Formats: sequence, structure tokens, C-alpha cells
Amino acid sequence: MKLYNIKENDEQVSFGQAVRQGLGRNQGLFFPSELPKFDDVDTLLAEDFIPRSTKILSAFIGEELSQDTVKSMVENAFQFPAPIHAVKEGVYALELFHGPTLAFKDFGGRFMAQSLAAVTEGNEQITILTATSGDTGAAVAHAFYGMDNIKVVILYPKGKISPLQEKLFCTLGKNIHTVAVDGDFDDCQALVKQSFDDAELRKEVGLNSANSINISRLMAQICYYFEAVSQLPKEKRSDVVISVPSGNFGNLTAGLLAKSLGLPVKRFIAATNVNDTVPRYLETGKWEPKTTIPTISNAMDVSQPNNWPRIEELCQRLGWGLETLGKGAVTDEQSAETLKVMNAEGYLCEPHGAIAYRILEEQLNEGETGLFLCTAHPAKFKEVVDDILGGDLGLPEPLAKHNAMELLSEDLANDFDALKAVLRKVQ
Repeated sequence: MKLYNIKENDEQVSFGQAVRQGLGRNQGLFFPSELPKFDDVDTLLAEDFIPRSTKILSAFIGEELSQDTVKSMVENAFQFPAPIHAVKEGVYALELFHGPTLAFKDFGGRFMAQSLAAVTEGNEQITILTATSGDTGAAVAHAFYGMDNIKVVILYPKGKISPLQEKLFCTLGKNIHTVAVDGDFDDCQALVKQSFDDAELRKEVGLNSANSINISRLMAQICYYFEAVSQLPKEKRSDVVISVPSGNFGNLTAGLLAKSLGLPVKRFIAATNVNDTVPRYLETGKWEPKTTIPTISNAMDVSQPNNWPRIEELCQRLGWGLETLGKGAVTDEQSAETLKVMNAEGYLCEPHGAIAYRILEEQLNEGETGLFLCTAHPAKFKEVVDDILGGDLGLPEPLAKHNAMELLSEDLANDFDALKAVLRKVQ
């Protein structure tokens, strides 16, 4: 299947090119030229996670990679479950934190690593450059750790991710280089974009990105929406409403692509914290990003979400009105209040999942089944969760192991020339 650059439609590439290249000309995002659709979704939902995911991803990749190759990629990437948990009658949590770095990014990061390995030729040298607001960094770092011919440089906003998030990916070393930028996530993302705009640098270091701008990561995320619905009782599948905690909007893009494939979802809700560019845009029709505000749901502290153009492209092509999207923004005080309510109901969550739950509860109608995404293990936000709930969360083994290790990050000014020097140094 071909993919095209949303900004410059004449740039068309293969799946392999899109994976290796990351971004198109003029920082354009790649998008599938064809939107496949499954005729018999019930049969697909009856299959197990791995064979079902193989069919979903093969539908997008086409004949470029054999189905056996895709199956092997999926088996190597998705080695952990994505279970749903009934929080209350008619409301379910999709738990996406059972992978090695305890966050939903494990699905996309590991599948991208498999994809890049499948489409890379010979001894081609690749430098993965990515920005993280918390969880992407760990997933990408662990997915690519120790891989031959691949260097990874991860930018993150200094002092603006949780200490445990930082420990999980800034303690690896080897081919993983972590950089604490004096700025916010949008500054980190802007540096990544500048790097991709520098054709000479891009060629010199073999630049690629593992943000959700990379189509392989996004495609992987489609699969767990099908997995979630497959676990619902059949009588509850006809009126499903899914609330997605949203920062860079890759997760919601994947959900909408799942719906385009035929997954029976009544509507989606874009749930944000006070960095509410998209909810305001859906309300007013005006795209007016503000300065990013630090919150306790730091992975969603994004004011200029990269993936929004893909959502608009998909909705335009399918004739879906943006007004059909639910929306809502939640303050830190409301997030904390919701965590307490959920805990009293017997479900331990963290701020990102709490935001999705709160807005779902506010907008769910009688007779509808609610599903909200839990994107990270509560222990990744131990300090915040302990403070709000007055407890002392134990650390899962991956966090405990890395928490005892030394940070290996270097500090960097918010300066493109300084970043170029880092990228050249790690070669």
C-alpha cells in the first residue's frame, strides 16, 4: 500500500519508506492512500489477539511484507496482554500498561522496532530522534535497546516528567542517549521537526523518528481497540463509547482508524487536561494553541498535537463531521477528585486514566457501554498518586530495578545547534 504526505500529496511512499523516513517534505505526516474495511468484523473479533492483529496490520501494509513476516513482527512486539477491567456496571477500563515499560507506548514502540528491522537493508546506519512527554521515551528506548546499527536520541523536558518515568529510560546507556531539554514538550517536538527539516543533517546521521508521527507506531495502536471490544459481552458491543486521554493525539487517531476498518464504536471522546487546544477548537472552530501548562497528567501536556492533521484528514475522507467527536478538559483538582472516587469504587488509577474516566462518566448516556483507556501503570506516577490517595504504592519490578540505577542524561539548552552537535557526537 502507498502512503501520501498530507501536506504535499504528490509525495507518495511505500510502507518501508514511511517507516524509515518518519516525516515527509515540509514536515508532512504520511497517511494511507487506501482505507481498508473488514466485511465480517464479528468473525475478526472472535479471533485471538495475535492472528487478528496480523490481519489488521497486513490490511494496511499490503503485499510489501508477507503475512508470515507481519505475523512474526506482531508476535515479537505484542508479548503482553491488553485486558479490560469492569470498573462499574457498563464502564470498563482498557489496561494498556502490562508491557515492559508499563505504558501503552510499548505496543507502538515495539512494533516500530520490528518494522524498522524488517525494512532496513544491509548495514544502513539509523539514528532515531524522538521527543517524549513521559512514556514514549521508555517504550522506544527499551524497544530499540541493543539493536545493531541503530542509535536512539530521546529529548524530554527537564524537570517536567515524573522521576520514575525518567529513571525507566534514562538509565540504559549503550545505544540509547537521553537529553533533558531546558523547555517544555512542545519545545522538544519543535527541535525534532527542525532536525527533519535539515536535509544535510538528516542524510548525515540517517535520521528517523519514533514519535507517533511514525506510521508504524500508529498502526500498531489500532490493534488494541479491536482487542478491547472483543472482550466486551456481545450484547454490549453495539453502543460503545470510548474516552481517550489525549496529548499528541496518536491514540485517538488509531481509534478512529479502527472505526474506519469497521470496528463498531458509537463515538469517541477526546479527553485532555487544561492543555485544551483541541476541545476549544472543536467548540469554536479556531486553532489557538496556548503556552503549555505543566500538570499532574504530564504525558498530556501538549499544546500543539502533531497527529491532529491525520484526524482531520481521515474525517474529511470519510465524511465524518468533527462535531461527532466528544470532548472535554479536566483540571488537576478535578483529576485528583476523580482518582479518589475511582479508588473508593475499588479501582486504582492514575491522572491520565482518571481524566478519560471523568469525561466518559459525564457524557455517557443510558444504554451505552463506556470504555476508557488506562495508558500507564499508577506506579509510574507514584509521587502524585500517593499524595492524592494518602497511600504508598509499591513499585513493579521494572520500576524498582531502574529506580536504583544512575541517570545517564545530559542537559541541553533549547537550541538547534546544540542538538545537532549531540546527534553528530553519538555516531
